Amino acid sequence: MLYRFGRGLFRIMFLVLFRLKAYGKENIPDEGPLIFCGNHRSTFDPPMLGSPIRRELYFMAKEELFRIPIFGGLIRRVHAFPVKRGGVSKDSIRLSIQLLKDGKAMCIFPEGSRNNAGGVGKKGAAMLALRSNAIVIPVAIIGDYKPFRRMAVYYGKPVDLSEYAQSTSDNLEAATDKIMSEIRAMVARYQA
Repeated sequence: MLYRFGRGLFRIMFLVLFRLKAYGKENIPDEGPLIFCGNHRSTFDPPMLGSPIRRELYFMAKEELFRIPIFGGLIRRVHAFPVKRGGVSKDSIRLSIQLLKDGKAMCIFPEGSRNNAGGVGKKGAAMLALRSNAIVIPVAIIGDYKPFRRMAVYYGKPVDLSEYAQSTSDNLEAATDKIMSEIRAMVARYQA
């Protein structure tokens, strides 16, 4: 209930403040395990990516955010769950795989942080997709988050990771590179 209310609120706010347009929503399956992988520029990216679509999204967020009074409880109620930064968070991985196996949709920013924009992607999204057979949708968030300037979200066609189904370190790296290449190509195409 809170998720839907928040999504509606952000949708209105983004339409008014940023004249938000969303493209490629027809590429999003209505059901089944799904991972949205987008570029990461702002703390507004999760609601910017999620507000235009019908699917409810689950998000990983740095565990420090959950220690902030009131805010921590609030983000938990809108499908965020904690992940440790700088190391492997087995509980987060287990929860993510279970959510995907249950047919849920997740939002992951493979760059890891806003400070890594355009950098090397982290392997978590590819690993989760390969372990759960989730579809990966690349996403490009375009714009500068300046009031009354146009923002756009582009949802790309699913990334085919079937050639990387064998769980090897090289395949995981290649799958990550493929996801990041799709995201970067979309950003370059739509920023022009």
